[in-house]
Amino acid sequence: MSAIERKSHGAAGVQSAAATAQSIPGNASALQGEVTRLLGRLGVDPAALRGDLAARTPIDGGVTAQVPETTTAQAQQAIESAAAAFARWRLVPAPRRGELVRCLGDALRASREDLGRLVSIETGKIASEGLGEVQEMIDICDFATGLSRQLYGLTIASERPGHRMMETWHPLGVVGVISAFNFPVAVWAWNAALALVCGDPVVWKPSEKTPLTALAVQAIFERTAREFERTTGTPAEGLLHVLTGGRAAAEALADHPAVPLLSATGSTAMGRALAPRLARRFARALLELGGNNGAIVCPSADQELALRAIAFAWMGTAGQRCTTLRRLFVHRDLADSFVPRLARVAAAVVVGDPLDSATLVGPLIDRTAFESMQAALKEAASEGGKVEGGAREHAQRWPNAWYARPAVVSMPRHSGPVLRETFAPILYVMRYTELDDAIAAHNAVAAGLSSSIFTRDAREAERFVAADGSDCGLANVNIGPSGAEIGGAFGGEKETGGGRESGSDSWKTYMRRATNTINFSGELPLAQGVKFDIG
Repeated sequence: MSAIERKSHGAAGVQSAAATAQSIPGNASALQGEVTRLLGRLGVDPAALRGDLAARTPIDGGVTAQVPETTTAQAQQAIESAAAAFARWRLVPAPRRGELVRCLGDALRASREDLGRLVSIETGKIASEGLGEVQEMIDICDFATGLSRQLYGLTIASERPGHRMMETWHPLGVVGVISAFNFPVAVWAWNAALALVCGDPVVWKPSEKTPLTALAVQAIFERTAREFERTTGTPAEGLLHVLTGGRAAAEALADHPAVPLLSATGSTAMGRALAPRLARRFARALLELGGNNGAIVCPSADQELALRAIAFAWMGTAGQRCTTLRRLFVHRDLADSFVPRLARVAAAVVVGDPLDSATLVGPLIDRTAFESMQAALKEAASEGGKVEGGAREHAQRWPNAWYARPAVVSMPRHSGPVLRETFAPILYVMRYTELDDAIAAHNAVAAGLSSSIFTRDAREAERFVAADGSDCGLANVNIGPSGAEIGGAFGGEKETGGGRESGSDSWKTYMRRATNTINFSGELPLAQGVKFDIG
């Protein structure tokens, strides 16, 4: 009996805090009862589970809940409420703001198991990845708490006697966040933890494919904010608003003048649509878009390490990470022995119920994703590629879910579908002779998110991370392109959008910079020796 089947037993008659939610239609998921219980334990208001938007799990394709679609008027009201909260929150000392984020991290620790389970059900991630996503939220809360005492400015030498120059950072305003289905809560946390310590409220539009995890996080945050306000006396109302639904809510965030920064994670097409709207009103855009990520396996590589790293980077999250490995360049001296090992791993890996501990590859998010995968494999074959794997699995058991065997495609050229991102577990493999040629081919795609090289030659490693090496925002040595830690700035170049989130100095995006010149003398000398004597 699978985890799905186990959880379906006894689901009827379950009573919980969400028992008054809107009834689920006939195509209900076998996991509906468990989702109801999870939402109840996480504190989601039953009133938030009444609406026309069906929340589904890709595990069996069934409906787990119904949520409302936010109207344009409701979105505008939420933004205006956040703007009112900004007027108060920006005056709270940054270390006190950090205390709220520390409390949020503690609340997430307490809810890690339930929220991680909900992430797995709503996205189809295997259990360890669901828990890992919540851990990433906790990690960024820890980072942001420390950051709240390190929002440093500068003191700058002035050319004028009796003058001092300095640089200070101030809260920016309401931060809009649009997140994608594949990381339904971690990306929000990257943005929200930093925004909150920087003095900015957040209005969040989650993917319409993963609304339940957003509602659960909202419940955790609001509970934390109420307790923070009670114990500290610091007003914390209105700091987070969640807009469930589709395009209308996203457009409201893009167009509202009270939102000076919109952080959007999704497809390049989405970025192309949002960026001009933001540019029209000179708002900031933090874009995290497509990633057609590549890796190079050199002759000196530790092949066992490379095999493990490549397997996770290509097949983890069923190939649905923005940092998923999609293109692999293997040196000709290794290809005949190394590539068949990749095909054997793909054939042997357990594809199935992601709640089962033996599973490593769960389902694709929906039918559209599966069909895109099949179209890419068909095109690759027409380009002369040798396709191994990629077939649908578990169709009889779960006819409304879309599981696929990971595919290895040996390509004669770096062409056709290799040049585009397909959100699925497809690994295109090309052979190379000269490292310079491999790097040139690696860089010959529109996106520039993540990359890696496997080598034990220090010269090859340094060549890859040099100015004329990988053109990506993330360039790794002897690890795969996925699985970034929160301490570094995350983001990419070219059609990936150029935005940076999470660690390093990404916080500066969420603040406005002011340069101050202070005259503490009794004179008024002008810069650059200008004279302007009015007598």
